[in-house]
Amino acid sequence: MSIERPFRSFFMGGFECSTHRRGDGNRLDLLAATAHDRLAEADYRQLRTLGLRTIRDGLRWHLIEATPGHYDWSSFLPMLRASRNEGMQVIWDLCHYGWPDDIDIFSPAFVTRFARFAREVARVIGSESDDVPYFCPVNEMSFWAWAGGEVARMNPGTKGRGGELKRQLVRASIAAIEAIRDVEPRARFLYAEPAIHVTTYSSQRKSREAAESYRLSQYEAFDLLAGRLEPELGGRPDYLDIIGVNFYPENQWLDGGPTIPFGHHSFRPFREMLTEVHERYGRPVLVSETGAEGSARASWLHYIGAEVRAALASNVPVLGICLYPVLDYPGWDNDRCCEVGLFSMPDPTGRRLLCEAFAEELERQQLLIEAVRQPLTMPRSRGPLKLVADND
Repeated sequence: MSIERPFRSFFMGGFECSTHRRGDGNRLDLLAATAHDRLAEADYRQLRTLGLRTIRDGLRWHLIEATPGHYDWSSFLPMLRASRNEGMQVIWDLCHYGWPDDIDIFSPAFVTRFARFAREVARVIGSESDDVPYFCPVNEMSFWAWAGGEVARMNPGTKGRGGELKRQLVRASIAAIEAIRDVEPRARFLYAEPAIHVTTYSSQRKSREAAESYRLSQYEAFDLLAGRLEPELGGRPDYLDIIGVNFYPENQWLDGGPTIPFGHHSFRPFREMLTEVHERYGRPVLVSETGAEGSARASWLHYIGAEVRAALASNVPVLGICLYPVLDYPGWDNDRCCEVGLFSMPDPTGRRLLCEAFAEELERQQLLIEAVRQPLTMPRSRGPLKLVADND
């Protein structure tokens, strides 16, 4: 199987960059809370030592365009230049749940202003580097539509408007793609959406159909972007470039019931989910977010690595696995330290501690993935049989 390799490393690191307002009105800034905004160069260097040379990172639109039409790049340029200095390839999130306070997200002005912002970002990046730029225009439109439009967990803090919010985010994404392509036709685009599985133990047809409808809703944002649904929004197939799937241990549940625990007989194998999304769209797939907390970090990566290798063996073009987030961070709702990363929150000197068990499993998975991705040749010498990766 021949698969394009657009990324500098198969395993990637993702930095939590949420900037939304919680239900209580407080705005989060996870880049600042983790000190990544001021320690970016050191953070990138530490990831590079572990073989991670592609990352997901984000811009803070609310800081850059606090005044309409006026752009202050001081929060972004140090990170952009640090990535260049450390030889990092970055997929930049343009809107990770947050936007400037003066805009009504449901208004046409939101779409216009976001497109203008995206165009200016592309210009700034182009002035600093000749590399092909990668963007995730709007992160997790489906989750945002639920959390912000249905249950008021985050901004815009509404209920019963999830479908309306999702379509507005799709409009904004399409406008951003066109604006960026006007500046940089080579640009590549990632769309990161939650991969879920929803089922029921009920034998009633109505219950089974409801669970399946919920499961299939994970594809709605992609279908809107591609013009398969509601083409009047402006969607087209060429807007789907790299399909990103965000997958965590809690992404499977019973309809109207609890989470299906990892290891349960109803837990759907991740390899099947990767195969389904690729067959549905015929596009390459990126595991754009995955991770677990505490002592489960290494074991979860062990599982994900095995499932991705199985998908690759079945000719599913998986382009990479993004460990997300790669830094421990303060929880959205209560500021508790979520121990999810390869590296800890910094001490007063800026030093981060490495999670050794997680790093050891990462090294193991890197070797296993490379053995699958490269042609294998049989050694001619006698003795125990080994498979040797062909480095040509």
